[in-house]
Amino acid sequence: MAAAKPSLGRVLPGSSILFLCDMQEKFRHIAYFPEIVSVAARMLKVARLLGVPAVLTEQYPAGLGPTVPELGAEGLRPVAKTCFSMVPVVLQELDTRPQLRSVLLCGIETQACILNTTLDLLDRGLQVHVVVDACSSRSQVDRLVALARMRQSGAFLSTSEGLILQLVGDAAHPQFKEIQKIIKEPAPDSGLLSLFQGQNPLFR
Repeated sequence: MAAAKPSLGRVLPGSSILFLCDMQEKFRHIAYFPEIVSVAARMLKVARLLGVPAVLTEQYPAGLGPTVPELGAEGLRPVAKTCFSMVPVVLQELDTRPQLRSVLLCGIETQACILNTTLDLLDRGLQVHVVVDACSSRSQVDRLVALARMRQSGAFLSTSEGLILQLVGDAAHPQFKEIQKIIKEPAPDSGLLSLFQGQNPLFR
């Protein structure tokens, strides 16, 4: 009997959703916060151009404040939560999308809500694509180990541009010129090279 074909992690607009996790005012002290939000904003712009739905959460907004305006999330209704996972508060959104296959995940913190959201989504049989240049933590050790932990559990680690080009698929796409404008400048440095450089044993 032939071996089961491994999941390749392809993403398509019609079967994907963008998760935006807790990019709020009181988290501005987190390492690379402006860069993370900038990249997440790129992902949101592309999602809107391609018709990919987006979900936005806020962790205890009464104490941690609203979503920062530079994310550009106007028109999205933030879902408040206290759980260290997005999944319990967005179950209805997931259940109403039977075609859903892939979740593109951005936000903070990597070792908390990003990790737990990833595990909950994997447990539901969904593919998770962690946008590594749109996730961060106060501690870069926590960030690094959480990324490795998610990869061990079966999540895909991807850059924003890699996912954007997978979603658009073809330079002949009618929205490609607009998307090209978004990605014309490289994504800002969010410290990833220092995490991945050399023979990092966590990613062998």
